[in-house]
Amino acid sequence: MIQVSNLSKKYGSHVAVSDVSFTVKDGEILGFLGPNGAGKSTTMNILTGYLSPTAGSVSIDGYDILENPNEAKMRIGYLPEHPPLYLDMTVKEYLGFIYDLKKVRFPKAPHIDEICRLVKIDDVAGRLIKNLSKGYKQRVGIAQALVGNPDVLILDEPTVGLDPKQIIEIRSLITELGKNHTVILSSHILSEIQAVCERHTDSRRHAGRAVKKAVGGSFAVGPRGRTENRGHEASVYRAGRFDRYLHRSA
Repeated sequence: MIQVSNLSKKYGSHVAVSDVSFTVKDGEILGFLGPNGAGKSTTMNILTGYLSPTAGSVSIDGYDILENPNEAKMRIGYLPEHPPLYLDMTVKEYLGFIYDLKKVRFPKAPHIDEICRLVKIDDVAGRLIKNLSKGYKQRVGIAQALVGNPDVLILDEPTVGLDPKQIIEIRSLITELGKNHTVILSSHILSEIQAVCERHTDSRRHAGRAVKKAVGGSFAVGPRGRTENRGHEASVYRAGRFDRYLHRSA
């Protein structure tokens, strides 16, 4: 389980994240929805330990990300918005490199082969990463997050820059991964978050319910298709509903 309590991040006088609190249960898919600059990536970087918060705390399975960083990070697989790929390596060489960095204890070759099959990159495992399409590179990025079989996957804008076919494929992959992992993903596209989160039973129970809070400075659909605009803000989307805002600008 992930517990975020009163999380804030400031850069001088600029508030990137303001007093965020939420809980993610085991096996849940949760989405951050908001425009660029709303605080989604900043929050994800704090969750993974890449940034320190100005205030507040984050715990992963009971381990505080600042007080017990190694224990917490062992349970996290992270895909940044720009995947950290070494383009002159083959896919298998790169995943083997990540395996060694993470000091994974599973048998190396079978573990990497299993990940390649899961994310459907086994047919390109021997190719140089620089020669792959953007969709395949994104899959390799997700694969490196899966090395070590972490309980939690944190995916920052996992479909950004992909064509429609690739977007559908990555959405399907995330839904499949959600069967065995807790997943947090971010997007500025309302339909994308809804499509992935609809895997949950709770979402099906709420199917067709109107979205009642404004999202991302653009619009949210009201009870009769009405649109609203309430400024730039990021929302937490969970099982068919919006819960809390990450940041609201003046």
